[in-house]
Amino acid sequence: MRKVAIYGKGGIGKSTTTQNTVAGLAEAGKKVMVVGCDPKADSTRLLLGGLAQKSVLDTLRDEGEDVELEDVAKAGFGEAVCVESGGPEPGVGCAGRGIITSINLLEALGAYEDDKELDYVFYDVLGDVVCGGFAMPIREGKAQEIYIVVSGEMMAMYAANNICKGIQKYARAGGVRLGGLICNSRKVDNEEEMIRAFAEKLGTQMLYFLPRDNVVQKAEIHRKTVIDYAPEHPQAGHYRNLARAMDENDMFVIPKPLPIPELEKLLMDYGLFG
Repeated sequence: MRKVAIYGKGGIGKSTTTQNTVAGLAEAGKKVMVVGCDPKADSTRLLLGGLAQKSVLDTLRDEGEDVELEDVAKAGFGEAVCVESGGPEPGVGCAGRGIITSINLLEALGAYEDDKELDYVFYDVLGDVVCGGFAMPIREGKAQEIYIVVSGEMMAMYAANNICKGIQKYARAGGVRLGGLICNSRKVDNEEEMIRAFAEKLGTQMLYFLPRDNVVQKAEIHRKTVIDYAPEHPQAGHYRNLARAMDENDMFVIPKPLPIPELEKLLMDYGLFG
């Protein structure tokens, strides 16, 4: 079983990319579980056709400790198993604790046991936070592979570089490794070439370049992944190709984050600052 965590700047499209990739893997016959690590509990809605998934924390609050796996896990597109960690009420408590509680409960309920025959577990992690509960997939070895969703925008690249610092730190104590960057295009000038150069400097690869297409938003409005909503559309093919690239990936590294002046020089070299 491969344990994958998806990180990236807030708003970069992590949840959309994760769910569409999972749809591609599920369509190819892989058995996948997705654990949403965002207090908004919206990391699995496209796989579930927009159905509300009751979060682990809400279930524990309502039902106490007497919880079964079926109470917090729901089957979605391609029989992907969907779990939402959830979080505290806004302004109360630490959202990161929801991730810790959720993963510990899933382990106690046997969600990862061999009889579940999982090929993949995905953790869709909130924003670019690499400390506390949000770093748990890295810090405690819950995830073995990290992929960073990025674009050619300056802040997205800053965030990716910062996440690499966290991976580098925790890789020394455990087995977590970076599997590559996924460029979710924002149509920035020279974007594909810039992200390839950025990946090379980090010592990794650009696993895949996802072109920007409005069909992604149309599918989301219909509460579906692109593969489910428009299976013959070229964008669905891109997500299938990304899923295949991830499935076949064998390049896992401890990244080498760039000093900020070097990162800014890269941005200037590719014309981002004019």
